[in-house]
Amino acid sequence: MTTHAPQAAHTVTLPGSLDEAVAALTAMPAAVPVAGGTDLMAAVNSGLLRPAALVGLGRISEIRGWRYLDGHALLGAGLTHARMGRPDFAALIPALAAAARAAGPPQIRNAGTLGGNIVSAAPTGDALPVLAALEATVIIAGPEGSRRETPVSHLLAGVDMLGPGELVGFVRVPLLHAPQTFLKATGRTGPGRATASVAVVLDPARRGVRCAVGAVAPMPLRPLEAERWVASLIDWDGERGSLDPQVSTAFGEYVAAACIPDPAPAEDGGEPVTLPPAALHLRRTVAALARRALGRALA
Repeated sequence: MTTHAPQAAHTVTLPGSLDEAVAALTAMPAAVPVAGGTDLMAAVNSGLLRPAALVGLGRISEIRGWRYLDGHALLGAGLTHARMGRPDFAALIPALAAAARAAGPPQIRNAGTLGGNIVSAAPTGDALPVLAALEATVIIAGPEGSRRETPVSHLLAGVDMLGPGELVGFVRVPLLHAPQTFLKATGRTGPGRATASVAVVLDPARRGVRCAVGAVAPMPLRPLEAERWVASLIDWDGERGSLDPQVSTAFGEYVAAACIPDPAPAEDGGEPVTLPPAALHLRRTVAALARRALGRALA
């Protein structure tokens, strides 16, 4: 598990079902669930975490696939990024597949899971802005076979929390059958952690645009006013791609200003406070990503 023996867990349990995993966590409150372990093992090897016990989720087949359910896709929390990046999944949820393919090098994509991305709640988690834009929900398994459902955004914001013995079992995603895109910027060439990411989802049935920005805050941000503004300018009954390019540019700037706002004016009436250069660069990056994401969705 790790080359640092003092940090090794004393007990490793390998349940075969979701309810068995919940029972193991209930019986061992100090145990830590682990699927791909891409974030967990980094914390262990850096000395930030020393779990007394581990509950491995790799043998639970029910959470490693997906199925259709009432106009939604029910995704197992154990789906790996590599599996979500395949063409058959991309035909189902294109933006989530794009995020999965951008999640890092092959060794990360082969091990990292959808549920791990949600529970770790790292600001740079690539799947998180897509799930926020899709308004996905999670199905949480609890003791004695209980199940409850809550929006992913509530879990990420801390409005709802996992209780003792609870596990994220599935993610319910609406199947919109409409254009959706995911783009991200990194600090270097090739796969890497996002400095900013944007997901844009069109919802023709509701004549709406949903956008979420990741990596610039502790959780994905939804610029709701920008969404409503650009949705009102789209010709939903005609050629959506005929939107004036200046509108896409204005949308990008609107999104960026909402997510990285100007500082509050100085209370003493002194010199106006401006964003530092790094924040201005990040705002320009978000604006460019949002503009391109909207353009690709409309195209």
